[in-house]
Amino acid sequence: MKPITPTIRWSLFGLLCVAGIFNAMDRPIIAILKPDMSADFGWTDKDFGDLAFYTQMAAAFSFLFTGWLVDRIGVRKSMVAGVTAWSFAAMAHGWAITMWHVIAARIGLGATEAVQTPLTIKTVATLFEPNKRSLAFGIGTAIAGLGTIALPFFIPPLAEAYGWRGALIFGGVGGFVTLALWLIIARGVQFNDAAEDETQDYNDDAAPYGPILLERRTWAIVIAKAISDCTWWFMNFWLADFYRKQFGLSTAELAVPLAIAFAGSGLGALFAGWLSTRLLDKGIAVNRVRKGMMLASALLVLPLPLVLELNSFWPVAIMMGLVMAGHQGFSLSIFSTITDVVPRAKVGRVTAFGAFCGNMGGAGIAKLTGILLVAGTGYMPLFLFAAVSYLIALAWLHLMLPEIKRV
Repeated sequence: MKPITPTIRWSLFGLLCVAGIFNAMDRPIIAILKPDMSADFGWTDKDFGDLAFYTQMAAAFSFLFTGWLVDRIGVRKSMVAGVTAWSFAAMAHGWAITMWHVIAARIGLGATEAVQTPLTIKTVATLFEPNKRSLAFGIGTAIAGLGTIALPFFIPPLAEAYGWRGALIFGGVGGFVTLALWLIIARGVQFNDAAEDETQDYNDDAAPYGPILLERRTWAIVIAKAISDCTWWFMNFWLADFYRKQFGLSTAELAVPLAIAFAGSGLGALFAGWLSTRLLDKGIAVNRVRKGMMLASALLVLPLPLVLELNSFWPVAIMMGLVMAGHQGFSLSIFSTITDVVPRAKVGRVTAFGAFCGNMGGAGIAKLTGILLVAGTGYMPLFLFAAVSYLIALAWLHLMLPEIKRV
């Protein structure tokens, strides 16, 4: 077995993040190419909301299994199983010729890509020392953000050449290429991600979720994630539609505002990860660092409803970038908190249960958005909720977990 050097550590983590780009690219692809797909299938806003709902529900319930799977079989086998499954599911879109074919492909993709989140958190907990994990999360999110920034520029010409089916198949092919590179670098690496000493908290390692669900720390994390993730999924599925309706942008013209939004996402995560690591290295208590970062991130999202009062494109685009930065700073702090308070052998399951709750919230907000828009309410009620969602999530986390202490 070869040792995990810094080069191997960052290479493996970087390739996992690249695989995550191909994992998550289906959502912005669907949003960007909504007019093309709507023309083929005759979708309304409600139909699009239902499609997002089915995807999120499939992912949500799959998380109940994938977290346990990642904890049981470890990083290496989870990487192989996860990337293979979601790449095949993405490529299945290429054969969709009816609405129900698309729904089936989306359900398959939602279910299989649910491996990514617990796998990422488990990998960080396995490869990085505690003070460096926030930085790793920040860099990983920034890598994903760079990929997402490129999508609005890359996807329209790809779809013009090969159709929207070809654009989705591309994601599956990219996943397989990334997996091959990861396996080459991981050859001979010992990950040491087996179950830990059973005298630690969350005692019964044989039970998938029982002891975890009885833990106050679990509910502090997962409910906060459910509330905050509503805004993230809302922005992912509906931001392109908002720009079309607010400013009359075409598919090609969406590239710049969406790139700004996802640049904010990546930079917010990178800065939050760097600053958290720096503060921890200075000896500041982990409780102050995590909750302080969450509060600052929540305040960035608070002015969101003001975008409906602005008639100028550029201030709105910048505001959306700040909102996405706020989400990623908040999300990074929650994921870092998981690695702080949960023993490594249980990280996958707690992460996955949190992702289950987050995706349930995302499914609900996606369906509700379609219903509200068809009813003519516009985006104001949704933006008002999004503005305060992170403050509510932080208040819940602090109520349930007054002090964050590392295991």
